[in-house]
Amino acid sequence: MVAAVGGPINATVEVFGDRWSLLVLRDIYFRELQAGSEEGIASNILADRLKRLVELGLLTREDTRAGQRARYSLTEPAIQLVPVFAQLGSWGLRHRPTSRALRVRAELLEQGGPALWEEFMDELRRSHLGSKSPARSPSVRERLNAAYLAATNSS
Repeated sequence: MVAAVGGPINATVEVFGDRWSLLVLRDIYFRELQAGSEEGIASNILADRLKRLVELGLLTREDTRAGQRARYSLTEPAIQLVPVFAQLGSWGLRHRPTSRALRVRAELLEQGGPALWEEFMDELRRSHLGSKSPARSPSVRERLNAAYLAATNSS
């Protein structure tokens, strides 16, 4: 793990001080890493950020045989970033221009508030950490992805 110096905001900025780290985590939340980032991350940058996020303890990497893609899983600290992502999305909705398709998930997370964030974190714990908490149907991921697809198809 990389040691941070200074206060908590500085320590956090040292982890997420680049554009791609947060976007890579976002894509893993929605299992879209294989499909590629909407923002067009280059493969060498993706490989670097994945390695860095593993070193920082936000992801784990499952080793695979030659010719297979590695599987990355979120750790508990990464899962606990869901409220941060929701708040960043809410701020962006109010203060930055965004496309309809790319804003719909942020809108749903904002509307759902802390209860939805907790439900999503529980869901991520089940899929990434093997938690045995009961699943709900439809899942948060399914609801967020359905809204994204609907917005994409209507644009």
